[in-house]
Amino acid sequence: MTAFHLPQRLVVPLFQRPYVWNEEEQWAPLWQDIHRTAELHLADPHSNATHFLGAVVLQADENSHGRIQTSNVIDGQQRITTLQLLMDSATLVLEQVGLDRLAGELSMLTHNPNNFVPTGESALKLRHTNRDRAAFDEVMDAEPPVSYAKLRHSSSLITRAHEYFSAAIDTWLKVEPLDVESRAQALVSALSQGLQLVIINLSATENSQEIFETLNARGTPLTSADLIKNFVFQKLGLEGVDTSRAYVEDWPFDDKFWEKEISVGRYLTSRSSLFFNQWLVSKTGSELSPNSTFTRFKAFVDHETTVPMSELLRQLGRQANYYREWTEAAATPDRQLTVVEMAVYRMQANNIELLKPVLLWLHEDERGVPSSVIDEVVASMESWVVRRQLLRLTSSDLGRIVADLIRTNRDAPAAELADRVSSQLSRLSAASTYWPSDGDVRDALITEAVYRRFNRGRLRMLLEAVENRHRAQTNQPQVPRRGYPIEHVLPQKWDSHWPVDGLEAEQQRASHVHRLGNLTLLTKTLNSKVSNGPWEKKRDAFREHDTLLITSRLLKQASELSWGEDSIRHRTTGLIDDLLAIWPVPFGHTGQVLDPQEKEPDWIEVKDLVVAGLLAPGTVLQPRPGRWENKDAVVRADGLIEIDGQTFETPSGAGKHVRGGSTNGWYFWRLADGRTLKDVRAAYRGEKPQESDRFDWSTLHAVLEAIPTGHWTTYGDLASVVGTSAQPIGSHITGCVQCVNAHRVLKSDGSVASNFAWTDAEDDRDPAQMLESEGVLIANGRADTRQKLSADELSELIAS
Repeated sequence: MTAFHLPQRLVVPLFQRPYVWNEEEQWAPLWQDIHRTAELHLADPHSNATHFLGAVVLQADENSHGRIQTSNVIDGQQRITTLQLLMDSATLVLEQVGLDRLAGELSMLTHNPNNFVPTGESALKLRHTNRDRAAFDEVMDAEPPVSYAKLRHSSSLITRAHEYFSAAIDTWLKVEPLDVESRAQALVSALSQGLQLVIINLSATENSQEIFETLNARGTPLTSADLIKNFVFQKLGLEGVDTSRAYVEDWPFDDKFWEKEISVGRYLTSRSSLFFNQWLVSKTGSELSPNSTFTRFKAFVDHETTVPMSELLRQLGRQANYYREWTEAAATPDRQLTVVEMAVYRMQANNIELLKPVLLWLHEDERGVPSSVIDEVVASMESWVVRRQLLRLTSSDLGRIVADLIRTNRDAPAAELADRVSSQLSRLSAASTYWPSDGDVRDALITEAVYRRFNRGRLRMLLEAVENRHRAQTNQPQVPRRGYPIEHVLPQKWDSHWPVDGLEAEQQRASHVHRLGNLTLLTKTLNSKVSNGPWEKKRDAFREHDTLLITSRLLKQASELSWGEDSIRHRTTGLIDDLLAIWPVPFGHTGQVLDPQEKEPDWIEVKDLVVAGLLAPGTVLQPRPGRWENKDAVVRADGLIEIDGQTFETPSGAGKHVRGGSTNGWYFWRLADGRTLKDVRAAYRGEKPQESDRFDWSTLHAVLEAIPTGHWTTYGDLASVVGTSAQPIGSHITGCVQCVNAHRVLKSDGSVASNFAWTDAEDDRDPAQMLESEGVLIANGRADTRQKLSADELSELIAS
């Protein structure tokens, strides 16, 4: 990293946006690239393995004086800041293990020698001038061992980045306790010699804004697939290959199929770029961010394979053909799908891509895995994923497991592969990754309002799977995948033709409407009159559409006279049996979780509190103090909240009805004894209720940190998300050292509060001027409402 070797001062100008990189999208992928480069240096101390980090633009400061050249960072400050944090965290870790010489080598990359630093000035090579300065200086000047929680800016992204890299480096160094020094030397080599930055140096008189706009705003950015294409054909040229012929015969990615944009979580990427990402996971057995696809491909080609590019391109082409065949087959409604094609269709229905790397790995030509083994492996992995979806468990950590599974079984004999995969999944024991048992699925689905909880694609996929199971028993073809409508047997609007006597009976009926046993597939949508009509007419209409076995079997099981709660419970049990048979687990599998307190789904509902006896039916809920404090609500026996003659499934839904805006209902509603619903939920989880004189401000800190540049919000909107009122929000922000972006919080009319004050009494920055510098339009002292974030939008910022 020659960019940092000389004594210098790099200044991040005030107008640059604050530090925004995070673990998932930048820190973890960067660390993966660096520790991979370090591993190559460890294997061969003379290795020239490098990792390219892109370009930064620096402009000389014509006003700089003294012995150190000063430059302003025009573009690339996020990258430079992260590298400095990483190098400093490595320095501190090396000092803690007694490797002072190596620590000194890295320290020279982050701190200027004392004889170059004027008295009283900081030795740091990177200097921030915006709000990141205090946090950056604090953590970069901290002495080891660093107690991050005690730092004044502990919640800052800058501090958290330093802490992340410290933990990651410490773990990597100690993988081989007897070889820490060799690993440390390899890491230092990777950081000081193996990282490449292109530095664009501008003179003080050049137009830096024009350069910045050219780099960031003009033209269409190259995709990962574009970069890989250029790299591949450069390599082919060096091998003496006829590149024109190779492009025509071997490069399959230049058509509309591969150019289509695919949504993957928060990312939107071309299908070709997604394929390369998944192909790399299948080859390396390491999880990979979409942002790192090209750099990882380049590292794989340069350092991890001996296959010539001409042959590697042919391998890519063969696997791309498999990928395309699966995708196009899954999109063909009447095709009889193989196990692999059906898995692809079900992933599409669930809007996930999780198992694609496994499919590519299993179909490597050189592995020669029999199709029967492939089907067994896919069946196990699909069961693992679907069962977790049935419990609505997180999928955020599953990509790591997929990569681990590929890496662990890379050289497994084909005959052992299915058992090894199944056993590895069975051993998972964390709530974030475990394979749910039959009992877990039964407990979750028996009373679950699946129609409300699952999106239509997933729910239809489940019902189609049941239909196909019935058809397979009589050797019938698979059901066409034509988006058939999902019909409630007991209609959603049951009051007119399906009445019951008494409040309790009504509550029971309402709680069964959206359960699995009350849903079926039809080949044609019923008109609303029939759909909401009495059982006799609806039964006859079903008979006209009984081409689907799932509906005809329902009619055989149903009474000629009625369909009610008992029928729904019985059919729910039967459908759960079908789902467990379609996605089985190994015999005796218990789904043991070593952190059982976390095994509860994140979404605890009011009905769970009622069943547990923590909320009695008829409990009156009172709003928090405010103009709505006379709007009481009542908890019903079925867990619904009733207010103003309407029922709501969630506390937040009921709170939104009262306030007319987004509300955190777990804070908003209180019991007669003063406890909030959040306190009752804490008791359900086995936690201690929050002390009444202390408020949990962590949500506020997270929201403030997430407000993007160029936007603002109000104290009232923040209060709705956090669960308090505007006045306490303002008072807390003024005295809180963890509250960032305070200037982005304004009064309801878009003006700065008259009593606005920074935490630091000596801070004299003008909030309105800061907002204008960030792109917020200010007219007559008021911010443009088009740039305002509502409570709902604030909630979305921290939803992930």
